This record gives sequence, structure tokens and C-alpha cells, in this order.
Amino acid sequence: MIRMENHLGYIEVSQDYFSHLIGDAVSSCYGVVGMVRSGARQGLRSVFSRRIHADDGVHVKSDGDRLVVDVHIAVIHGMNIAAISRSIINKVHYTVEEATGLEVRKVNVFVDQIKNV
Repeated sequence: MIRMENHLGYIEVSQDYFSHLIGDAVSSCYGVVGMVRSGARQGLRSVFSRRIHADDGVHVKSDGDRLVVDVHIAVIHGMNIAAISRSIINKVHYTVEEATGLEVRKVNVFVDQIKNV
């Protein structure tokens, strides 16, 4: 749960909401094959469930009054990784700020896999 305070009171947004919102935004970017599971919770979930979840590879944490987003992705072989990363950063900033009104401080993009498609 991400909890932020503003002049009107407290805002609480669940981690699942952020994960699905960001996962959908990142998956729609050109050159992204999919999200890559990261962390113990997602790894354990993958043992019991073989389906791909939209929140795989997404971690959101609060840093003061702003958010820090970590995204783990797989990209298409031969694509410009820097261009894909810039696209993801811009899309995540826009999507999160428009949907929640919360400011995104930083988006970290980790390319964990390169796949031939």
C-alpha cells in the first residue's frame, strides 16, 4: 500500500493497482516482448500459477511525496534499448500521474531478457 499525504488528507493506493496500471502501460510500448518476473513474491507465485500476470516485474515504492518505479522487461532482439527505455519512462510518468495525480520521481528500467521473435 502506497500512502501519501496532501493538503486534503491521505491518499492510499494499493500496490496491485499500480502494478496492473504500469504493467499494462509498459506492455503496450513498441519493442517490449513482455514483463519479467522479479522478486521472491512473483517467483513463488509463478511456481503455483503458470499464467502471465500484468504486474510481473513491477515494483512501486514511495520516496517522500513522490513515487519510484522499477520495471523489469524483455525486449525484441535488434531493437534500440535506449529508445525503448525512454518510451517506457515517458509512458509510465504520464500514465501514473494522469491516473492517480501522484508525482513520479524516477522510473528505473531493467532489461532482463532479449528475445528473438
